[in-house]
Amino acid sequence: MSQPVLSLKNVTIAQEGKIILSNVNLEVNHGEFIYIIGKTGSGKSSFMKALYADLTLSEGEGTIVNFDLVTLKEDDIPFLRRKIGFVFQDFKLLPDRTVQDNLLFVLKATGWKDNIEIQNKIDEVLDKVSMKEFVNKMPHQLSGGEQQRVAIARALLNDPEFILADEPTGNLDPQTSIEVLDVLRKINLTGKTVIMATHDYALLMKFPSKTLKCEDTKLFEVVQKPI
Repeated sequence: MSQPVLSLKNVTIAQEGKIILSNVNLEVNHGEFIYIIGKTGSGKSSFMKALYADLTLSEGEGTIVNFDLVTLKEDDIPFLRRKIGFVFQDFKLLPDRTVQDNLLFVLKATGWKDNIEIQNKIDEVLDKVSMKEFVNKMPHQLSGGEQQRVAIARALLNDPEFILADEPTGNLDPQTSIEVLDVLRKINLTGKTVIMATHDYALLMKFPSKTLKCEDTKLFEVVQKPI
Protein backbone atom coordinates (compact mmCIF):
# COMPACT_ATOMS: atom_id res chain seq x y z
CA MET A 1 0.00 0.00 0.00
CA SER A 2 1.37 3.42 -0.92
CA GLN A 3 2.18 6.02 1.69
CA PRO A 4 -0.52 8.67 2.25
CA VAL A 5 0.42 12.02 0.73
CA LEU A 6 -0.71 13.69 3.99
CA SER A 7 -0.86 12.18 7.47
CA LEU A 8 -1.78 14.06 10.66
CA LYS A 9 -1.97 12.35 14.07
CA ASN A 10 -3.30 14.09 17.19
CA VAL A 11 -2.29 17.45 15.75
CA THR A 12 -2.90 20.79 17.43
CA ILE A 13 -2.59 24.01 15.42
CA ALA A 14 -2.32 27.26 17.38
CA GLN A 15 -1.70 30.89 16.51
CA GLU A 16 -0.51 33.55 18.95
CA GLY A 17 -1.16 31.18 21.85
CA LYS A 18 -4.75 30.45 20.82
CA ILE A 19 -5.71 26.90 19.82
CA ILE A 20 -7.25 26.99 16.33
CA LEU A 21 -7.66 23.23 15.74
CA SER A 22 -6.98 20.37 18.13
CA ASN A 23 -6.74 16.58 17.99
CA VAL A 24 -6.72 16.55 14.19
CA ASN A 25 -6.36 13.06 12.72
CA LEU A 26 -6.35 12.80 8.96
CA GLU A 27 -4.93 10.66 6.17
CA VAL A 28 -5.13 11.79 2.56
CA ASN A 29 -4.17 9.44 -0.25
CA HIS A 30 -2.74 10.30 -3.65
CA GLY A 31 -5.39 11.55 -6.05
CA GLU A 32 -8.07 12.53 -3.53
CA PHE A 33 -10.16 15.69 -3.92
CA ILE A 34 -11.23 17.12 -0.55
CA TYR A 35 -13.23 20.19 0.39
CA ILE A 36 -12.61 22.03 3.67
CA ILE A 37 -15.63 24.02 4.86
CA GLY A 38 -16.42 26.10 7.95
CA LYS A 39 -17.28 29.62 9.03
CA THR A 40 -14.81 32.49 8.74
CA GLY A 41 -12.32 32.13 11.57
CA SER A 42 -13.00 28.42 12.07
CA GLY A 43 -9.46 27.42 11.08
CA LYS A 44 -9.54 26.64 7.35
CA SER A 45 -6.71 29.00 6.42
CA SER A 46 -4.67 28.06 9.50
CA PHE A 47 -5.01 24.42 8.52
CA MET A 48 -3.70 25.26 5.04
CA LYS A 49 -0.82 27.29 6.48
CA ALA A 50 0.21 24.36 8.66
CA LEU A 51 0.37 22.12 5.59
CA TYR A 52 2.87 24.36 3.82
CA ALA A 53 4.85 25.08 7.00
CA ASP A 54 3.74 28.68 7.47
CA LEU A 55 2.47 27.59 10.90
CA THR A 56 4.25 24.99 13.02
CA LEU A 57 2.33 22.13 14.63
CA SER A 58 1.93 22.79 18.36
CA GLU A 59 1.37 19.10 19.12
CA GLY A 60 1.16 15.78 17.33
CA GLU A 61 2.76 14.24 14.26
CA GLY A 62 2.44 15.30 10.64
CA THR A 63 3.92 14.42 7.26
CA ILE A 64 3.11 15.82 3.83
CA VAL A 65 4.69 14.74 0.50
CA ASN A 66 7.32 12.84 2.55
CA PHE A 67 8.34 15.88 4.64
CA ASP A 68 8.00 15.71 8.43
CA LEU A 69 6.19 18.88 9.55
CA VAL A 70 7.51 18.55 13.11
CA THR A 71 11.23 18.14 12.39
CA LEU A 72 11.24 20.27 9.20
CA LYS A 73 14.23 22.62 9.07
CA GLU A 74 13.94 26.19 7.80
CA ASP A 75 16.26 25.37 4.88
CA ASP A 76 13.96 22.55 3.74
CA ILE A 77 10.77 24.67 3.57
CA PRO A 78 11.41 25.87 -0.04
CA PHE A 79 11.82 22.23 -1.16
CA LEU A 80 8.55 21.27 0.54
CA ARG A 81 6.77 24.17 -1.14
CA ARG A 82 7.99 23.10 -4.58
CA LYS A 83 6.04 19.87 -4.10
CA ILE A 84 2.87 21.80 -3.21
CA GLY A 85 1.01 24.13 -5.56
CA PHE A 86 -0.92 27.03 -4.00
CA VAL A 87 -4.01 28.76 -5.34
CA PHE A 88 -5.19 31.83 -3.41
CA GLN A 89 -8.49 33.70 -3.31
CA ASP A 90 -6.92 36.96 -4.49
CA PHE A 91 -4.80 35.37 -7.28
CA LYS A 92 -1.53 37.06 -6.13
CA LEU A 93 -0.32 37.72 -9.67
CA LEU A 94 2.43 40.31 -10.09
CA PRO A 95 0.49 43.29 -11.52
CA ASP A 96 3.40 44.81 -13.48
CA ARG A 97 4.18 41.66 -15.50
CA THR A 98 2.50 39.76 -18.30
CA VAL A 99 1.11 36.26 -17.83
CA GLN A 100 4.32 34.94 -19.44
CA ASP A 101 6.53 36.93 -17.08
CA ASN A 102 4.50 35.96 -14.00
CA LEU A 103 5.19 32.31 -14.78
CA LEU A 104 8.78 32.97 -15.84
CA PHE A 105 9.44 34.66 -12.49
CA VAL A 106 8.41 31.52 -10.57
CA LEU A 107 10.46 29.18 -12.75
CA LYS A 108 13.60 31.34 -12.50
CA ALA A 109 13.11 31.64 -8.73
CA THR A 110 12.93 27.85 -8.40
CA GLY A 111 16.08 27.17 -10.37
CA TRP A 112 15.00 26.63 -13.98
CA LYS A 113 17.70 27.74 -16.44
CA ASP A 114 17.13 26.21 -19.88
CA ASN A 115 15.09 28.68 -21.95
CA ILE A 116 13.52 26.01 -24.17
CA GLU A 117 12.46 23.91 -21.15
CA ILE A 118 11.08 27.05 -19.49
CA GLN A 119 8.98 28.00 -22.52
CA ASN A 120 7.74 24.43 -22.97
CA LYS A 121 6.63 24.32 -19.32
CA ILE A 122 4.85 27.70 -19.55
CA ASP A 123 3.05 26.56 -22.71
CA GLU A 124 2.12 23.26 -21.05
CA VAL A 125 0.56 24.73 -17.90
CA LEU A 126 -1.30 27.48 -19.77
CA ASP A 127 -2.68 24.86 -22.14
CA LYS A 128 -4.00 22.86 -19.17
CA VAL A 129 -6.08 25.85 -18.02
CA SER A 130 -7.05 27.02 -21.54
CA MET A 131 -5.12 30.32 -21.22
CA LYS A 132 -2.38 29.91 -23.83
CA GLU A 133 -3.69 32.74 -26.01
CA PHE A 134 -3.48 35.17 -23.05
CA VAL A 135 0.27 34.73 -22.56
CA ASN A 136 1.11 38.39 -23.36
CA LYS A 137 -1.77 39.97 -21.41
CA MET A 138 -1.28 41.94 -18.20
CA PRO A 139 -3.29 40.83 -15.14
CA HIS A 140 -5.53 43.93 -15.28
CA GLN A 141 -6.55 42.93 -18.82
CA LEU A 142 -7.94 39.62 -17.54
CA SER A 143 -11.25 38.83 -15.85
CA GLY A 144 -11.24 37.37 -12.33
CA GLY A 145 -11.79 33.88 -13.69
CA GLU A 146 -8.96 34.27 -16.18
CA GLN A 147 -6.62 35.53 -13.46
CA GLN A 148 -7.50 32.52 -11.32
CA ARG A 149 -6.79 30.18 -14.23
CA VAL A 150 -3.34 31.77 -14.56
CA ALA A 151 -2.88 31.32 -10.80
CA ILE A 152 -3.73 27.62 -11.17
CA ALA A 153 -1.25 27.36 -14.06
CA ARG A 154 1.38 28.95 -11.83
CA ALA A 155 0.63 26.37 -9.12
CA LEU A 156 1.38 23.58 -11.63
CA LEU A 157 4.78 24.88 -12.79
CA ASN A 158 6.95 22.61 -10.65
CA ASP A 159 4.70 19.57 -11.17
CA PRO A 160 3.54 19.45 -7.53
CA GLU A 161 2.10 16.31 -5.98
CA PHE A 162 -0.43 18.33 -4.02
CA ILE A 163 -2.58 21.40 -4.76
CA LEU A 164 -3.84 23.57 -1.88
CA ALA A 165 -6.58 25.96 -2.97
CA ASP A 166 -7.68 28.48 -0.32
CA GLU A 167 -11.10 29.92 -1.31
CA PRO A 168 -10.13 29.92 -5.02
CA THR A 169 -13.67 30.93 -6.08
CA GLY A 170 -14.21 33.45 -3.28
CA ASN A 171 -13.91 36.50 -5.57
CA LEU A 172 -15.74 35.00 -8.54
CA ASP A 173 -19.33 34.95 -9.76
CA PRO A 174 -21.22 31.60 -9.68
CA GLN A 175 -20.69 30.63 -13.32
CA THR A 176 -16.98 31.50 -13.24
CA SER A 177 -16.67 29.57 -9.96
CA ILE A 178 -17.99 26.46 -11.67
CA GLU A 179 -15.50 26.90 -14.52
CA VAL A 180 -12.56 27.31 -12.11
CA LEU A 181 -13.64 24.29 -10.06
CA ASP A 182 -13.92 22.30 -13.28
CA VAL A 183 -10.27 23.15 -14.03
CA LEU A 184 -9.21 21.97 -10.56
CA ARG A 185 -11.20 18.75 -10.91
CA LYS A 186 -9.62 17.99 -14.29
CA ILE A 187 -6.19 18.51 -12.72
CA ASN A 188 -7.24 16.15 -9.92
CA LEU A 189 -8.14 13.53 -12.54
CA THR A 190 -4.50 13.55 -13.70
CA GLY A 191 -3.61 12.08 -10.30
CA LYS A 192 -2.84 15.21 -8.29
CA THR A 193 -4.23 15.52 -4.78
CA VAL A 194 -6.36 18.63 -4.21
CA ILE A 195 -7.55 20.18 -0.94
CA MET A 196 -9.84 23.16 -1.46
CA ALA A 197 -11.14 25.44 1.27
CA THR A 198 -14.46 27.03 0.35
CA HIS A 199 -17.54 28.89 1.56
CA ASP A 200 -19.39 28.02 -1.61
CA TYR A 201 -21.87 25.31 -0.63
CA ALA A 202 -23.51 25.45 -4.06
CA LEU A 203 -20.30 24.07 -5.56
CA LEU A 204 -20.27 21.24 -3.04
CA MET A 205 -23.80 20.29 -4.01
CA LYS A 206 -23.05 20.46 -7.72
CA PHE A 207 -19.75 18.58 -7.50
CA PRO A 208 -19.89 16.37 -4.37
CA SER A 209 -16.63 15.04 -2.96
CA LYS A 210 -15.17 14.16 0.43
CA THR A 211 -15.81 17.12 2.74
CA LEU A 212 -14.16 18.07 6.03
CA LYS A 213 -15.53 20.75 8.34
CA CYS A 214 -13.72 23.06 10.77
CA GLU A 215 -15.90 23.84 13.79
CA ASP A 216 -15.25 24.40 17.51
CA THR A 217 -11.51 23.66 17.08
CA LYS A 218 -12.29 20.28 15.47
CA LEU A 219 -11.83 18.98 11.93
CA PHE A 220 -14.24 16.21 10.98
CA GLU A 221 -15.78 14.62 7.90
CA VAL A 222 -19.33 15.53 6.92
CA VAL A 223 -21.58 13.87 4.35
CA GLN A 224 -22.74 16.12 1.53
CA LYS A 225 -25.91 15.02 -0.21
CA PRO A 226 -26.16 15.77 -3.92
CA ILE A 227 -29.20 17.72 -5.11
